[in-house]
Amino acid sequence: MTTRTDAPTRREQILKEAARLFAERGFHGVGVDEIGAAVGISGPGLYRHFAGKDAMLAELLVGISERLLSGGRLRVEEATADPEALLASLIDGHIDFALDDRPLITLHDRELDRLRDSDRKLVRQLQRQYVELWVTAVRAMYPALAEADARAAVHAVFGLLNSTPHLGRPDEPLGRDATADLLHRLAHGAFAAAADGA
Repeated sequence: MTTRTDAPTRREQILKEAARLFAERGFHGVGVDEIGAAVGISGPGLYRHFAGKDAMLAELLVGISERLLSGGRLRVEEATADPEALLASLIDGHIDFALDDRPLITLHDRELDRLRDSDRKLVRQLQRQYVELWVTAVRAMYPALAEADARAAVHAVFGLLNSTPHLGRPDEPLGRDATADLLHRLAHGAFAAAADGA
């Protein structure tokens, strides 16, 4: 799967710092001046890029849901007809997100209810599509697994992978590669265990 290597745009820099600050101190604990200072511009300068903090939060949470879904769909296309390769690729992609975008996990858990109804519904719709993509992949790998059991297993694995904000810094204690490998093995193990019980 190809990854982008371009330098981040100013807008992307703002979103990254906003996510970090919101995750650290809560949405209401951060002002636009602090976000601006984190990227080297004045607080009012942020309004050239965003209508306000609410717009940043919406773009962060809708954006990550869109990115996960589009990335998952691309992995489905690239895996051709190999169920094992597809499931491994989906797991790897989600682990990359869980290790590299941990503030977004915290932000989602704490601040999703602050979104406008339309944005929150869109996030939930995108998430449901992402889950169903995984359910299809898991059932291709483990055909005996009932759909409801596969869906429950997918949610359980997401809970496991999305626990990364509680692991401490990404380079502790195992290092990123070892942590990714451990998460990969745990996720595969969870799906295999679900299939063994079917």
